[in-house]
Amino acid sequence: MSKQFAVIGNPIEQSRSPELHHAFAAKTGIDLNYSKRLAPLDGFEANIQEFFAHGGIGMNVTVPFKEQAFAQCQVLSERAKIAKAVNTLWMKNGVLHGDNTDGQGLVDAIRALNWPLENTNILIIGAGGATRGVIYPLAQAGAKKIVIANRTLARAEQLVADLQDAVAQLELQAISLEHLAGEFDLVINATSASLSGDALLLPEALQFNYAYEMAYGKPSSFLDQAKARAVPTSEGFGMLVGQALESFSIWNGIKPDLKDFL
Repeated sequence: MSKQFAVIGNPIEQSRSPELHHAFAAKTGIDLNYSKRLAPLDGFEANIQEFFAHGGIGMNVTVPFKEQAFAQCQVLSERAKIAKAVNTLWMKNGVLHGDNTDGQGLVDAIRALNWPLENTNILIIGAGGATRGVIYPLAQAGAKKIVIANRTLARAEQLVADLQDAVAQLELQAISLEHLAGEFDLVINATSASLSGDALLLPEALQFNYAYEMAYGKPSSFLDQAKARAVPTSEGFGMLVGQALESFSIWNGIKPDLKDFL
């Protein structure tokens, strides 16, 4: 019988996880079935318990359940502890394990573009869960300094305070969006500005060599402005594939090459 996997969220129709995992399975010769599970907002715990009780192997977690998944796990990876969110679940000897592969997905996507990460200065716009999840993997990949810019400065400062000890080797700093300036190797947009259509203005005083948009498949004023400067850009599809590959490798012990699926 095929190994059973699933992604859980609300909404869930938009998820591309099944097609990605089936593509990885075809590439590696693994026999699996990967389905979508729509859970009611108050029914997450019951839904995952039922899945694992019926022999499910692994589950991805998407919006809005990543923090709930974190709270349910008895064993957490270091990166999940730091992210305070879990997107990858598996059961081992009756114990629920959790990891967060989003940040590694971003790192792998940037490496697949052959953009530098070692000894880099990185600016991340936004101080929400997406940013929290990627700081530690970026530090592990050799980033030298990460500046978090946010409309509400206090939120960025809180994130820096929360994460400083976990990434002691990294210079971590918070600034407000109004004071966007300086020279960076890479700018990452982790705000929902691309999703809501709010214009994010990148001032002349801000200089950068590469621009990565975490969202994908939507118009992005962030990417438009980067392209107008003739800077290399990418939207977030590679990150989506990368986090899925990292989950796949946790569950199946084999990690295909990201570039084969872009």
